[in-house]
Amino acid sequence: MTLSLILGSLWVLAAAMVALLPMRHQYAPGIMLLVIAPVLLGWIAWNHGIWSFAFGLFAFLSMFRNPLIYFWRCGRGEKPEIPS
Repeated sequence: MTLSLILGSLWVLAAAMVALLPMRHQYAPGIMLLVIAPVLLGWIAWNHGIWSFAFGLFAFLSMFRNPLIYFWRCGRGEKPEIPS
């Protein structure tokens, strides 16, 4: 297994651990994971091809759908609510 897949697996485990935290403690590590994901997905695509990238992208979008929807709405000028 290549280093990119090992780091991708560790990223998934870290995201699962962050999801177990209370909401107020999820923001900083969640943003860090959100920023790291495109670089990691690009590295996986470079090493393993488009299908590995597609699988990783699907997993990323599944796990981060709510933050991505929030940023999408902010980008469109809406004022979405932040969960308490």
